[in-house]
Amino acid sequence: RESFFADSDIVCVLLRLNEQTRSCVTAQDLAGMKSDAILVNTARAELIEPGALLHALKMGRPAQAAVDVYESEPVLDPQHPLLQLPNCLCTPHLGFVEKDNYESYLGKAFDAINEHAKRH
Repeated sequence: RESFFADSDIVCVLLRLNEQTRSCVTAQDLAGMKSDAILVNTARAELIEPGALLHALKMGRPAQAAVDVYESEPVLDPQHPLLQLPNCLCTPHLGFVEKDNYESYLGKAFDAINEHAKRH
């Protein structure tokens, strides 16, 4: 584990959140990353120990991060600490906002409405 974080140029956090994975990326893991490494988290903020990413980025290990997940969502405060860091690319968590997903969700909803209407 230590060498994984120490040797990786880019670490992408892509785990499902559950009790075994909550806070599985620790402050120690981040502190052990290279000074030019990048951390990407597009899964769940809770996979990283609370406050650890902010602290790590301020310390320069990893050098940069890209996130679209936050400990409290949605991020409405333009003064959110991660948004203030020049070494953190922050975007909204919009991975689900995609045409095929909407068509699938709405299609299932309309199918359910039509089935209900047929029975009544």
